[in-house]
Amino acid sequence: MAKSIKTLQIRHVDAGSCNGCEQELTALTSRDYDMQRYGLDIVASPRHADALLVTGPVTDTMALPLEKVWGAIAAPKVRIAFGDCAIGCGVFQQSYTSHGGLIDSDLEIPGCPPEPGPALAALRDWMGSHSRGKSAYLELGPVEIN
Repeated sequence: MAKSIKTLQIRHVDAGSCNGCEQELTALTSRDYDMQRYGLDIVASPRHADALLVTGPVTDTMALPLEKVWGAIAAPKVRIAFGDCAIGCGVFQQSYTSHGGLIDSDLEIPGCPPEPGPALAALRDWMGSHSRGKSAYLELGPVEIN
């Protein structure tokens, strides 16, 4: 029996958000939520990451950098859509520069912006229900953008 995931190193990319999601993501690192005690950490390099966490609707200027970051993360890897815009239902979806968020995310954390408590619970639940085996992560190739 495979063990559940104990740590998840996350590379965050702001793909054109209003920064509401970033504020809530920063709150997860505070002493009130302390996501590191659960094995979750934000890393500066995609080469050190297991997961890509995207905020924002994916604008024209961020589509290519987002694909490059996704390509730099070693397999197996996870795509996390954080907030309504990244999921594809936020207030910026009809903008002429918006690609509509991520397609085929492994984990979607809804909210505008997502509250830190439920966001942390969603990440922990996902980690507990998946293992490091081949079935834990979806290897879907390049990031698909609407």
